[in-house]
Amino acid sequence: MKFFSFLLILTILAGCSSLPSVEQLFASPADDSEALSGDYSPGQSGVVDIDASAVANSPANLQMQSAGSVDAFGSIVKPAIMTASTGSYKSMPLTKHIGDYVRNMAQDLVSNMEFVSERTPVAVTHFSLIDSDLKQTNLLGQQMAESFVHEFHQFRMPVVEFKATQFIRVTEMGDFVMSRDFLDLKNSTAIQYVLTGTMTKHQGGFIVNARMLGMQSNVVVASAQSFIPFYIVDALLPSGSSRQNEIVDGVRIIRGE
Repeated sequence: MKFFSFLLILTILAGCSSLPSVEQLFASPADDSEALSGDYSPGQSGVVDIDASAVANSPANLQMQSAGSVDAFGSIVKPAIMTASTGSYKSMPLTKHIGDYVRNMAQDLVSNMEFVSERTPVAVTHFSLIDSDLKQTNLLGQQMAESFVHEFHQFRMPVVEFKATQFIRVTEMGDFVMSRDFLDLKNSTAIQYVLTGTMTKHQGGFIVNARMLGMQSNVVVASAQSFIPFYIVDALLPSGSSRQNEIVDGVRIIRGE
């Protein structure tokens, strides 16, 4: 009888030794990984940072990484290489164009405009380079004038197209109603106010000054100022037709029709 009691006690003790201890029952996964690897690191805890993974794999971040390196402020350091009909050029991925900056300037002009109404004819001229004789412009000054015509028409202002002729010229290059030859234009046009301005080349782009003038009084009735970054300006590409005026032996040669 004593022998069977002794065997029963040994069996119970052996079963208790095989059970996990209290520390093992309440041990965290980190403790298990530490016991297996010998040292503990946060990456071995099995916890995934969902926010960091989502940001790293976001379309915006992948687009910026594909376009070039990104600095601490999220700006693309190395611009992407674009291709156009005139060749390859470097430029940043654009989300805005000249029309967006002109729209803001047009709103500023209308907000402080005096005497100009929906019954006063308005004309828009090209913006001139401020360090020239005010008779020189570039592709930026030309496109800004075109964009202002559109924006003023959106405000229901009567914009006069003074470059329009009274006939349609039919040529091999196309059919045209506008001309830059003063002999084709009217001698007088009903214009009461004119939008003009200047452009100053800046290290980071162009400073644009726009003003609305009275044709008779030369009084400034509205003004606006804006800064256009260089990558917006560089996105304007000259066409082949703009190279028709060539300078030969110091003389500008203009190819006629």
